[in-house]
Amino acid sequence: MSDRIQEITQDQFEQEVLTAPRAVVDFFSTECPPCDAFAVKYHRAARLFGEDIAFYTIFRQGNRELAEKLGVRSSPTVVFFENGVQKKTRLGGAVKNADLNRELSALLPDGRGQALLAGREREETDTDVLILGGGPAGLTAGLYLAQARLRVLIADPALPGGYVSVTHEVSNYPGFTTPQKGFMLAHNFYEQARVAGVEFRGAAEITAVDLKRKTVLLDDIETVRARFLVLATGSAPRPLGIPGEAEYRGNGISYCATCDAKYYEGKEVVVIGGGNSALEESLFIAGFASQVTIVHQFKEFTARRQAVEEVTAHPKIKTLLGHEPRGFRRSADGASLETEVEELASGRRSLLTPHGVFIFAGFIPNTDGFGDGLEKDRYGYLVTDENMRTKINGVFAVGDLRAKKHRQITTASADGTIA
Repeated sequence: MSDRIQEITQDQFEQEVLTAPRAVVDFFSTECPPCDAFAVKYHRAARLFGEDIAFYTIFRQGNRELAEKLGVRSSPTVVFFENGVQKKTRLGGAVKNADLNRELSALLPDGRGQALLAGREREETDTDVLILGGGPAGLTAGLYLAQARLRVLIADPALPGGYVSVTHEVSNYPGFTTPQKGFMLAHNFYEQARVAGVEFRGAAEITAVDLKRKTVLLDDIETVRARFLVLATGSAPRPLGIPGEAEYRGNGISYCATCDAKYYEGKEVVVIGGGNSALEESLFIAGFASQVTIVHQFKEFTARRQAVEEVTAHPKIKTLLGHEPRGFRRSADGASLETEVEELASGRRSLLTPHGVFIFAGFIPNTDGFGDGLEKDRYGYLVTDENMRTKINGVFAVGDLRAKKHRQITTASADGTIA
């Protein structure tokens, strides 16, 4: 650990933190991928700001009384103090480097933070393989490469695990007779790769990418040069692009049941979509909500038969087939998110009044920042040969980013293996 960071206990908290002119405390846990990802940023920040700000870490589970007193319920949680007074802003989860630097600079006199950031030393890293994206495809590629004793670095804009980590259950991954929690499956992927020797840059800002030179700038400070690049940035939920969607995203509209279903205990919810994700997540949401209404544009669902049977038999789930949403707006009393839907056969419109809306309308590939040198299909997915090679020598594409028929955890892992 850097000598600018001191690990303390709750018994030392008042003496150390509350007497310092400026202090920052990282509440961490063990076996915590977000904590591991943040540690790299925290040590970097301590080297930069350590003469002006006191840096501390506290093991959250071993100091529960203090954590509960401060309202710290997850790891990592970063709390800032000035002259013994806790600042209102705190950081947690997948902490971005820019956000940490912003809050540390805010503790300092005007201009001091900017001056420190302007004078920071640039970092350079050479590796055999750089993998952009830490979902099943990237983690599997990393595992094989690390076991082959190559130096491998995985940089992910979020945290390792990909979309699997926010899938509540996975029922079709080989080797398990019962459905597996998505976050645990993702965690096991990550731990296996880490133990094999893969290095990680989690919650990293991919500032610039030069595919031909195989050079990537991370967090606007670390230049990574590789012999080979593996693009595994996956895909993101497809927005509907209708009025009110952008306005209420994160404030009534969600794309992640695992993240947000718990906020709708005893309330009514609308789910948009009719594929596997929509139906499987509706079953999960129904464990919290009083009623779930699934709105789907076709007369039949496109999901697997078992999911369809479970949904149609569920007493808390209603279906509205042959309908599409046309817009969202907050009700006059603010209690519901009014959802206008249209029956496609008749053109007749009606109004649903759920408390929240979950959208599962497919995905779009995450290819921003890669430039124009890659071949894409008509949907924007990257075209490769059977060995996952792109048109650029030494650059591979794997997983949900790639043009292919099936996008499953198993096919993503297979892509990573082949690459």
